[in-house]
Amino acid sequence: MTFSTPTPPLTVKIGEAAALAGTTPRAIRHYHQVGLLPEPGRGGDDRRRYGYEDIVRLLWIRRMTEAGLSLDGIRTVLTADDVRGRRAILDSLEEDLAEKEAAIRSQRAVLRRLRQADSDVGLLSPAVGEVLDRVGAGPLRADELDTLLVTERFFGPEEAAMQAAGFGVLSADEALRAEQDRLDRAARALSGPDDPGIGDLAAQYVAHYQAMEDAERAAGIDHDEHHAPIEVDEETGEVRWPAMDEALRLPSEATPVELRIAELIGELLGEQIAQEHEATGQCAPPGPSHRDDARG
Repeated sequence: MTFSTPTPPLTVKIGEAAALAGTTPRAIRHYHQVGLLPEPGRGGDDRRRYGYEDIVRLLWIRRMTEAGLSLDGIRTVLTADDVRGRRAILDSLEEDLAEKEAAIRSQRAVLRRLRQADSDVGLLSPAVGEVLDRVGAGPLRADELDTLLVTERFFGPEEAAMQAAGFGVLSADEALRAEQDRLDRAARALSGPDDPGIGDLAAQYVAHYQAMEDAERAAGIDHDEHHAPIEVDEETGEVRWPAMDEALRLPSEATPVELRIAELIGELLGEQIAQEHEATGQCAPPGPSHRDDARG
């Protein structure tokens, strides 16, 4: 019995080279274009011929691509004499992977909250969910979830959490919810922003907000130590709320009546705040809680 040993080819065409390296002819051509793989010699048919070293280099390129290196990074790593550049590339890749890992952990945390909440509230920050749990909130209304999303975008998670406390007590307390709905119906029934009853309605809203805040405090939520960042002009003393300036760029469907009620509520609350802080000289406008909704 005799055995014959097959003789391997000295070179292969691009299709076979791609198959051997686990890549594609298109990728190999791109490597040539970007200077990552030198152009091989050509055979009598004027087609590229790839040898053992070419296949080895393709295998290294594929392995580094799988590790997450960019093509520029691979070029540097394959340059044996550029040790400093190689280390810098690998350090940068390590940082990128750490960021991706953190992003994945964050995404998985959101998915867990979505499962637990069985509501879009799970897409909001953990701080919002914690506050809602603390006040024993039931399901929130769709417009309340929309408002929390906007607040979180422009004012941050802490402000959204404070606002969520108000929505939470409304969902948990039937009497408070009924009063909120009654006030909103009364607002819609007004003839216009100059209706003589609008001032009294604004005062009722303020009293309602105080009842809501009392319920929040009873649940362990305290707004007193939480104030939104403000800017004070040293020359004029004018107070600006940068986040509110940004939020006011949003399109709004608020009616003239709703805007007037919000204005009156702001004036009444401003008077209360001024009185509370007169002794200390502090200036801290209320955050975008339930008190700042145009309809209350």
